[in-house]
Amino acid sequence: MGMAGWWRELLRTVRRYPWPTNVLLYAALFSAGDALQQRLRGGPADWRQTRHVATVVVAFHANFNYVWLRLLERALPGRAPRAVLAKVLCDQAFGGPVYVSAFYFEWSDVLAFCTADQLQPRSCSLENSLHWALWFSVGHFPLLFTTGW
Repeated sequence: MGMAGWWRELLRTVRRYPWPTNVLLYAALFSAGDALQQRLRGGPADWRQTRHVATVVVAFHANFNYVWLRLLERALPGRAPRAVLAKVLCDQAFGGPVYVSAFYFEWSDVLAFCTADQLQPRSCSLENSLHWALWFSVGHFPLLFTTGW
């Protein structure tokens, strides 16, 4: 099988199985982004963290993203600017909080949000951490209005 035959077979497989293809592509891109971010910070690569990121992406984010965006496309079909704006607003209002909550919500190591640009893991009450996880996931408004605790 030459290069052209291999490429045709790959495209046929991608069209036949769009969900697993999207999940694997999303996981590869997200993991590569995590590894690149670590590299750009100048520190050693933390493959354990990248493995955890890939696990969260495969287990939740990629699947939710695939289903959620298909649902939005069916509920708000079209590519007109008005339809695209409606999709973006729905995604930010409803999908965004789910994405962020799932990413930051861990029972074992609760994150306390200290500033808008710095996350510091430390122990604190579960009630306070759940409040911040939900408050932060409402969108980007908490980043605009800083509060002192």
